[in-house]
Amino acid sequence: MQQPDGLPAEIDLSRPSAARVYDYFLGGAHNFDIDRQLAEQIATMTPNLAATMRAGREFLRRAVRALLDAGTDQFLDIGSGIPTVGNVHEVAQAANPKARVIYVDIDPVAVAHSRELLAGNEATGVIHADLRDPERILAEARKLGLLDFDRPLGILLAGVVHFVPDTDRPGDVLATLRAAAAPGSHLVISHSTFEDQPQEMLDAQRLSARTATEITLRSRAEITGYFGDWTILEPGVVHMELWRPDSPSEVTAEGQRFGAFGGVARNDRPAG
Repeated sequence: MQQPDGLPAEIDLSRPSAARVYDYFLGGAHNFDIDRQLAEQIATMTPNLAATMRAGREFLRRAVRALLDAGTDQFLDIGSGIPTVGNVHEVAQAANPKARVIYVDIDPVAVAHSRELLAGNEATGVIHADLRDPERILAEARKLGLLDFDRPLGILLAGVVHFVPDTDRPGDVLATLRAAAAPGSHLVISHSTFEDQPQEMLDAQRLSARTATEITLRSRAEITGYFGDWTILEPGVVHMELWRPDSPSEVTAEGQRFGAFGGVARNDRPAG
């Protein structure tokens, strides 16, 4: 397969990428035929999947705004994918031009496009790393010098923890990230679930096994556990549309069929 201009030769375009499939569903331009083919196959099984992806992005935006209202001005967005309209730095810097954001992703295409699109924005940085190696993420973030880990930080894990299988101990990964965050920090998680889901949605989720990042569906209780002893903010860990909607009209009858829970928690532990 001929490599498009500007893409590193090591990027495998013979296999779909979860980040690029996600980009396609969000209406982005950074995807290829192999990604669109898988996306269309998934869409035939779950016609509302694009709406699910958009609901996840809207949840993230609302959560970021909530953190900004709480005084947070720095964010570590892990599993950020390919930047599209309304990404974290756009939301944060619209409210606070001094807000700083580091994006982290495992997909080299997502990282390459991120670096290209963020060139010239000195308040942002990009790290190519795997969520399963939180020590490296933290070390690379500190090396960039954009974030002050002695101050409250927003750790964003939107639609990424479900890519970590149980064998890779996601609970330990989350504990490492929480331990590095100062009091007053927040953790944002959205995660796919099997609860309340029709069989066709579960079948579509299993198609993720064809990408390099298979999805592990988990219960509300399991997802809640990833917040550890941090204080979970109202309204709790809920279907994404139900987390602080901007207006009642945004809550639809099919909201719980979007197949993911979302929640935000705050580190209320005393310093030291």
